[in-house]
Amino acid sequence: MIKKIEIELAQSHLDDLKAKLKLTRWPDEIENSGWTYGASLSYMKELADYWITYFNWRNTESEINKYGNFIAQIDGYKIHFMHIKGKGEKSVPLIITHGWPSSFLEMLKLIPLLTENKGISFDLVIPSMPGYGFSQKINQPGCNVSFIADLWHKLMSELGYDKYGVQGGDFGAGVSTAISMKYPEHVIGMHLNYIPGNYVPLLEEKEEFTKEENDYLDSEEDWYSKEGGYSLQQNTKPLTLAYGLNDSPMGLCAWIVEKMYGWAECNGYIGNVFTKDELLSNVTLYWVTETIHSSVRLYNENTKNPLIIGKNSYINIPTGIAHFRYEEPFPPRKFIERGYNIQHWSDFPDGGHFPAMEKPELLAEDIISFFSKLL
Repeated sequence: MIKKIEIELAQSHLDDLKAKLKLTRWPDEIENSGWTYGASLSYMKELADYWITYFNWRNTESEINKYGNFIAQIDGYKIHFMHIKGKGEKSVPLIITHGWPSSFLEMLKLIPLLTENKGISFDLVIPSMPGYGFSQKINQPGCNVSFIADLWHKLMSELGYDKYGVQGGDFGAGVSTAISMKYPEHVIGMHLNYIPGNYVPLLEEKEEFTKEENDYLDSEEDWYSKEGGYSLQQNTKPLTLAYGLNDSPMGLCAWIVEKMYGWAECNGYIGNVFTKDELLSNVTLYWVTETIHSSVRLYNENTKNPLIIGKNSYINIPTGIAHFRYEEPFPPRKFIERGYNIQHWSDFPDGGHFPAMEKPELLAEDIISFFSKLL
C-alpha cells in the first residue's frame, strides 16, 4: 500500500527544540583551536544563534512538498520516499539512496537536474532508509544494507518498475551494491560515488594485493586511526552515544556538522560548501524524528554483515564510479574491479563525500553519461 503525504511537523516539536537550544550548556575549548579537536566552539555558537533566531523549518517543508512524498508499507514497515517522474524523451527508473549523517534532503539539488533533462531523464525514487527521517525505525536486529536492499526492490516492484538503476554514496553505495548482488536481473546499472566500507574483495589462492592496493589499505588504517573515532563508537556502542545526542540538540548538531565539515571540500570554512539552512534542515530532521540512534545502529549491523565479493559473487552489473577528489579514503580502481564490473570511471578534481550537495551538476552529468551508455 502506498499513500501520498504532505510533510508538516507539529509546531510543538519546533517550539520544544528552540527552548532546548536556549538552555545549551557550552563546553570550553583550547584557545584558537578551530576544528582541531572537533566541532569549532565559535562556529557552533554562531550556528545556534542562527538556529534560534533565523532558521525556519517551514521553508524546508515547502521545498520538500514541491515534490511527491509518499509512505509505502513494505513487509509491514513504513518507508518514506519521494517519487518524481522524469520529463525527457526517455526516462530511466532510478533509486537513489542517501547515507549517514545525511538524509533524503541531500538529494534535493539533484531532482531538477535528473528529471528535467530533455533527452534522457530519470523517474527518481529517493527513499529514507529505515530509522532515518520519516521512515519507520526497526528495533529488531538485522537491519543492514542487505535487509534494506530487499525493501528497496519490493518498493520498486510496487511502483511498477521491473528494471531500474541504482545510485548511492556512503551507506547508499552499500544498499545499491546489495541490490545488484541479490536482484541482478532487475538492475540496469549501478552508479556509485563511494565504495561500501564493508566491502571485502576475496582473493584467489596465492593471489596478493598490488602495491597500490596495499598502500591504500595502509592509508585507510591511518585515516581511521585519526578520524574514525565516531565509527568505532557507532559500530560498538551506539546506544550509549544516543542518550546525549537524543537529548541535546546542540550535541546532535555538533556530532553531525563536524562530519559535514570534515568530509566535504570546505577549504577551512564550512560556509564554502553548505548554507546554515542546509545544515540545520538536516539536523532538525534528525532531532524532530528522534532518529540518531536508529540511524547509527546501521554501523553496528553492517559490521556483522561484510560484503565479501569474490569469483563466485562477482557483480556483473555494469558499474559507473564517480571519484570526487576529497572523498577519502578511496580505493584504487584495481581494488574495486576485483568485485565490480566497472564500465565507467570519472575522476573529479573537486568535491568530497556529499557531491549531491557539493557538486550536484557534476554528479548529475556523470549519472546521465553513465546510464546513456546502457540504453
